[in-house]
Amino acid sequence: MDYRTAELCDRFSSTRHLMIGEPLLRSFGGNPRFHGPISTAKVFEDHALIETILQEQGNGRVLVIDGGGSHRCGLLDAETAAMAAEKGWQGILIYGCIRNAPEIRELRIGVLALHSHPLRSHARGTGERDVLITFAGINFRQGHFLYADEDGVVVCDTPLEP
Repeated sequence: MDYRTAELCDRFSSTRHLMIGEPLLRSFGGNPRFHGPISTAKVFEDHALIETILQEQGNGRVLVIDGGGSHRCGLLDAETAAMAAEKGWQGILIYGCIRNAPEIRELRIGVLALHSHPLRSHARGTGERDVLITFAGINFRQGHFLYADEDGVVVCDTPLEP
């Protein structure tokens, strides 16, 4: 699907309920434009649940992670991002940090996060999945559809066809 988020906003903002993200996230992945149905995870400085989810077949999904906005460690590293790309995930959004930024930039997956940080997060296994999470002015729900590119992030409860 070929699209631009600006064009989606122009075309659908008056006819559909679009949620348009505040410009908080930076692009780190090798694929700045990606889209798919949303899966969610809510964690705080703990990457274990993220790795468990990304080991599943992605089937074109996007994982949206509420990491509590922490700037104290990275929730996603290059090894996990590479596995996600191989498993068919289209993208990962993190309200938190990543690590191994140069390696992630080489991968064919979209990755948006607040910043990079060299310290790895804990692996305690805490967190929740497939729950409503909110950041950047968007309510992210499992099964809604996310569209991201260099201009920003747009979410809709139904798929948007350009």
